[in-house]
Amino acid sequence: MNTIKTGILLTGLTLLFIFAGGALGGGGGMKMAFFFACIMNVGAYWFSDKIVLKMYKAQEVTEAEAPELYSIVRELSMRAELPMPKVYIIPKDTPNAFATGRNPSHAAVAVTNGIMKLLSREELKGVLAHELAHVKHRDILIGTIAATIAGAISMLASMAKWAMIFGGGRSSDDEDGNLFAVIAMMILAPIAALLIQMAISRSREYQADEGGARISGSPFPLAHALEKLQRGAQMIPMNANPSTAHMFIVNPLTGKGITNLFSTHPPIKERIRRLESINLSKQ
Repeated sequence: MNTIKTGILLTGLTLLFIFAGGALGGGGGMKMAFFFACIMNVGAYWFSDKIVLKMYKAQEVTEAEAPELYSIVRELSMRAELPMPKVYIIPKDTPNAFATGRNPSHAAVAVTNGIMKLLSREELKGVLAHELAHVKHRDILIGTIAATIAGAISMLASMAKWAMIFGGGRSSDDEDGNLFAVIAMMILAPIAALLIQMAISRSREYQADEGGARISGSPFPLAHALEKLQRGAQMIPMNANPSTAHMFIVNPLTGKGITNLFSTHPPIKERIRRLESINLSKQ
């Protein structure tokens, strides 16, 4: 069922990209957008994890360089019956973490310096178990491909803005119609891309929370960690790319009021409530 939902959601992002190309360049633009969408999907499968890790200057570490972090990841990977992923540290003080890769055999987990300073060992285990649950559920490829296509849609919207600025001043009916299409694409395409990202990530965050609790053996350390991470992310915001925000365990972007309605993450209070209601003894 997850595979079917994923296919529908990624098809939606690809169609959005094609629509954006059509708004900019008509039929030729749609064909070009379809061509680039195919290339992006293939490229995202093989290279998106490397792109995201490089975007945040994540540095791979060995067991000798980060023995405690490495031992936690190895212990949890054995519990989850997963291959040992690569381990990365992001040189940022804001507390956060994410997982990436095309499949469990080519996975990576990345944590910031800030999260290792903020959390206790048990809380860090809860966070890393959450990330390994994403790996086990094969969410990581979906997240990175969604980030790639959503970023491309945002780029096209920006291109449309400049095309409108430098191509303005025309008055024919066809050109007026194209102008309205460009304006609609500028406004609606990024919002639609965000809504699709939300649909991908919100339900998967709940599943990864529960899966992480089962891998680590208790839901409470992760619940405590989420509370700390939310406060930490608000105190030390991350200069994160919005197209990758859904990959992190807590939203790295600050926002209040209506902005929270469009968050790629479910509310922290609800995540904590669900975690605290899990009864592992019944499994």
